[in-house]
Amino acid sequence: MLSLRFTTVEVLRPDGPDSRGLPKTVSLRLVEAIERNPPPGVEPVHWRLLTTHAVDDAAAAWQIVDWYRLRWTIEQLFRLMKTQGLQLEDSQLASAEGLIKLAAIATKAAAITLQLVQARDGKSGEPAEIAFSEPEIAVLDALNDQIEGKTALQKNPHNPGSLAWAAWIIGRLGGWDGYPSSKPPGPITLRRGLEFFHAIAKGWLLRNVCIP
Repeated sequence: MLSLRFTTVEVLRPDGPDSRGLPKTVSLRLVEAIERNPPPGVEPVHWRLLTTHAVDDAAAAWQIVDWYRLRWTIEQLFRLMKTQGLQLEDSQLASAEGLIKLAAIATKAAAITLQLVQARDGKSGEPAEIAFSEPEIAVLDALNDQIEGKTALQKNPHNPGSLAWAAWIIGRLGGWDGYPSSKPPGPITLRRGLEFFHAIAKGWLLRNVCIP
């Protein structure tokens, strides 16, 4: 349970030679969210959020809080694009145009991984087709039969064709054991599984190509 309040504040210009040309103050909106009665031993949530967005009522203040809650998703996206994922910062491209194109491709790949993370519990019910093509879904279906074990605990628990069903398969390809009692696959495991899957899918799509 959270309590919320908001107001307008004036933020003073910082000291230093680089700030002399700046206004003496800047008007911002402050939104403060405080958790009431947290569990024993848990530090309560206490956020003070500064924003340039208009905050004229409680609904607008809650919108600021909801946007801030998404920061972890944004951090995960950058994590997947950078050192622990696609290693975008290691690119040797020299032109801005090339870097922009590479960043766009990396963002799409990272976003698919995040979609799998968010769908892995099966509660949202998205179809696999929002992240995979029809031929890729056929590959997933074939892989599912091979990856599933003989016991109920080793079966894919999600509806066939759902994004959660696909996330279960991709997680298994990334090294996750698939047991309900285990920690669900994280973004790095799913990224690793996606790389393995795409290699398999390319081979599958070439299976009927005749080489003279």
